[in-house]
Amino acid sequence: MEDDHDTPSRILRALRFRPKGLTITELAKQIKATRNSVSKHLEILQIAGKVNVRAVGNAKLYSLAQRVPMSAFLCFTKNLIIVLDREQRIVQINDQCLRLLDRSKDDLIGLSLEEAELPVVSTPEALAVIKGLEKEQVVTDLRYQGGGKDLFFQMQVIPTTFEDGEKGCTLVLEDITERKQYIWNMEFLARTAMELVDLPVDADIYRYIADRILEIEPEGQVFVQSYDEFSRQFFMRAIADENFREGLKPLLGREVIGMSFRVNDLFSAPFHQTMASVFGTQEHIFRPALEGRGWSFYDICFGQIPEKICEEIMDHFNIGKLFSIGLVWQEQLFGVVGIFMAPGEGLGDPQVLESFLRQASIAIARRQTEDRLRRSEKRFREVVDTSPFATAIIGADERYLSINRRFSDLFGYSLDDIPTREAWLTRAYPDDTYRSEVIAAWQSDLEHAAKGQPRPRTFSIRCRNGDEKAVLCTPVELCDGMQYVTYEDVSEERLTYRMLIEEIAELRRQLAAASR
Repeated sequence: MEDDHDTPSRILRALRFRPKGLTITELAKQIKATRNSVSKHLEILQIAGKVNVRAVGNAKLYSLAQRVPMSAFLCFTKNLIIVLDREQRIVQINDQCLRLLDRSKDDLIGLSLEEAELPVVSTPEALAVIKGLEKEQVVTDLRYQGGGKDLFFQMQVIPTTFEDGEKGCTLVLEDITERKQYIWNMEFLARTAMELVDLPVDADIYRYIADRILEIEPEGQVFVQSYDEFSRQFFMRAIADENFREGLKPLLGREVIGMSFRVNDLFSAPFHQTMASVFGTQEHIFRPALEGRGWSFYDICFGQIPEKICEEIMDHFNIGKLFSIGLVWQEQLFGVVGIFMAPGEGLGDPQVLESFLRQASIAIARRQTEDRLRRSEKRFREVVDTSPFATAIIGADERYLSINRRFSDLFGYSLDDIPTREAWLTRAYPDDTYRSEVIAAWQSDLEHAAKGQPRPRTFSIRCRNGDEKAVLCTPVELCDGMQYVTYEDVSEERLTYRMLIEEIAELRRQLAAASR
């Protein structure tokens, strides 16, 4: 039998190949030692954290403890770790945490969290969670503002038992700022996409764009300009910061909103822009000036603000650079967004900014298309309404969409009287037999005539006051299935024609009588 001092290493070797565990009796038989000796050494190994024990019925099974030494855990994890004793004094802290705090271990060991005044964990919110720890691990998210930016950490408070049996806890802090920022960005883009769709027609979309950009870049001074490609002018439409806007007035001697900036050609010298370059984020550094490189503040204003005033504006508002992004959609420039910043500052996340402005560009394009459509419809309705002929527009679903004033004057009916084609046919042709003939003629013409080809026919139409009128109806089927119909009163022509026929017949009778 080997010496007793070698028993612990033999126990560990035996357990290494039996991951499910062994009882004291099985271990004693395997290493050829007494049961009392094995039991004594197992207790020491368990206190040292080298073996685990679990009860199976009346027996105890011992197995190797799969534990990572605390020192290794502190060194190799990327998280910030602070170990506290039962009085919440710092007993251990890892190097990653010390580097972030720019403190030494000697400065912190033995201090309570309140005394150490550490960022994040010494806040009232964090201390309340730590003091409320009982038996179960607690996980919470903490927000901390440092260096002018919001930082987010997930803190795990883990109950900890030290080798001497004393209780404490371990704080594990994971920096989740990027994860939180990603979630915020996605929520921001989803929210603004819906808001842009639902934005009322009379809402100022340029002001909306400026305000939303200020959410992304709160330290920037934001402006939005529209662009008119026909006059080749930019127009100042919105400035997010009211202090910036009011501060510009005395320097410029006028209100900045509404100012126009004419550019001969943005896509040739000296600007040499392309749709691709306008589409992305461009950085223009004014201070410190880059000799022979980039645009100056004076260039950005297209030479329409004197250079002296440009210098005064930069001094007054501590402007060092400009980030510009075009409002572009389908090779069309709708405007530009600018963000002035102090020297050395940068954008937080250019990608979310560009994604939002793509959404805004699509919304502006849709607005302009809808506006052109509304103006086109208005012109069309004006033409129809001033037409000398009575006209009606019938939808593909056979509902009367509009009638002009001449229609109401001719027949006496309003749009409420004839909401559908069926209602019109019933009122205009009350006789069932004649109405069937009209419908048959209409359908026959519709089947044989090409779209866009007029199909004139004369029918006798009953007016609202009961009068009968001979009317030349000329329907035209449009490309989307709608019907455009004109109505011309030919009652007098028909009466004149009838009288002429009657006069001819009378002359024939007289001639016949004279010949006899």
